[in-house]
Amino acid sequence: MKETAAADLAHAALPPAPGADQHRSLDFADTAATLPAGQSYDLLAAPGSAMRWLATHGLTTPDVQLYEVCTQRMRTLRGHVRALFAARVEGVAPPEESLRAVNQALTAVPTAPLLAWEGAQGPRRVQAHPTDQAVNHALATLAADAADLITGPDASLLAACGSAPCDRFLVRTHGRRHWCSTRCGDRARAARAYARRNDASE
Repeated sequence: MKETAAADLAHAALPPAPGADQHRSLDFADTAATLPAGQSYDLLAAPGSAMRWLATHGLTTPDVQLYEVCTQRMRTLRGHVRALFAARVEGVAPPEESLRAVNQALTAVPTAPLLAWEGAQGPRRVQAHPTDQAVNHALATLAADAADLITGPDASLLAACGSAPCDRFLVRTHGRRHWCSTRCGDRARAARAYARRNDASE
């Protein structure tokens, strides 16, 4: 419980990375991160925190019960999404198992809203996923978003944070910016200034 609270505090100190408001898969990839000063967090470490993340992102309702096996599936897919993002950033082929895992999540359930007819209300589109399929639906939605991100117009803007040891991903919004937050940008600039001073003094 204490570890989960510490993770939440570490995460709360950072705003969402640029692009996370448009790509839920980016925020999903960043649900675990290593931060400067030895801090880290994992928002999917326990069913309770994973449930909060899903509900906050509109991927399920708060009444859905998550179990550890579901949370493990989320962490596994997150690892594969991170591998795909890293491969796209580095311009290399991703691991076959990551491609396979994302494709399996994509095809596990229909992600398109189905057509329903409800009496006097008439036709409308609804997401058809019973409670026991809620996690499958969430993972399919995240997999589809990840696939769209690395094949869409923002693909060339996908980047890894350039302030080690931070390992969050972001979509660049300001020129060559490669930092996920102001804090990481300040650290990177301070490190460069320190290196310049050291070079000048030698």
